[in-house]
Amino acid sequence: MFEPLVSARLRIRPVVASDAAPLAERRSEPSSAAMQSWTAPFPLSDAEALVAGAMAHDEPPIDDWWMLTVERLDDATVIGDLALRLSWGGRAAEIGYTLAFDAWGEGFATEAVDALVAHLWTRPDLTRIAAQLHPDNHRSARVLENVGFLHEGRTRLSFWVGEDNSDDLLYGMTRADHDDWRGRPVDRPSEVRLVEVTPDNLRDVCRLVTHKSQERFVGPNLSSFTAAQVPEIVDGAPVVPWYRAVEADGELVGFVMLAEITAAHPEPYLWRLLIDRRHQRRRIGDAVLDLVIEQCRAWQAPSILVSWVDGVGGPRPFYERRGFVPTGDIVDGEIEARLMLA
Repeated sequence: MFEPLVSARLRIRPVVASDAAPLAERRSEPSSAAMQSWTAPFPLSDAEALVAGAMAHDEPPIDDWWMLTVERLDDATVIGDLALRLSWGGRAAEIGYTLAFDAWGEGFATEAVDALVAHLWTRPDLTRIAAQLHPDNHRSARVLENVGFLHEGRTRLSFWVGEDNSDDLLYGMTRADHDDWRGRPVDRPSEVRLVEVTPDNLRDVCRLVTHKSQERFVGPNLSSFTAAQVPEIVDGAPVVPWYRAVEADGELVGFVMLAEITAAHPEPYLWRLLIDRRHQRRRIGDAVLDLVIEQCRAWQAPSILVSWVDGVGGPRPFYERRGFVPTGDIVDGEIEARLMLA
């Protein structure tokens, strides 16, 4: 018998007959159905069949999908579901998840998936948990990444929904991945420094990476070094790179690069800011930006430019919170913004 899982705000329990109607309603929402394995509207009869199939088992069966209902702990409102499929005699698992559109943006999906993953790892024979998703489903990717899943690959034109044929992204987690993610630093560091990149730390700096879903916003450090060695020409002159590794309490955690002030470029440009996936949400980015501002003031710069790509999980909220204001210019498809230092 599967016992309900309880997290800070959620209860995750086996489905009951009354879950069919909200399941059909949830799967019929265009936003929830987009980039999923079904099409909207989702018939109530299909929802009833799914619920009946899940209710036929007291616990997850082997080699068949099973479903759990996600409800708010405070009022028992149903807000979503989790799907689970065990294979290889219970030694591997695949998961899925869907939340009602009006429950998006509250962190419920991450909380629910995290609770399910923690429960699955209590199974001593389990070696792997996997998930697959549409390449454009960035919100879903962020849920997996927030729980510690790693992007493992992409299969081309491998998934069909009706007449729609798309690629599929593959995410996975081993027990070691889960332990490493749970053991990562989460507190705000007591000291953040910018240090020179040297032959001794270069390889370690290049190993720092964002989450896969963030690669469309910030390039890898290796590409930053390439750009620094062969700077682009702007307004008839090459930009001059100034870059540093980021240390937090003595550990390498990120990378930052500016375009320096020159006669041809009188305003510094924040070219790159990357915080490693294991060290995000520790306010390190804020500390780095403080140090960047300090450096630009030492150059007697009146302002700093930055640019970003808009999108789910992008850096716009961070920069706007820190006072950057869009200039109205779009540079190479990116929104340009300025921070006044006076």
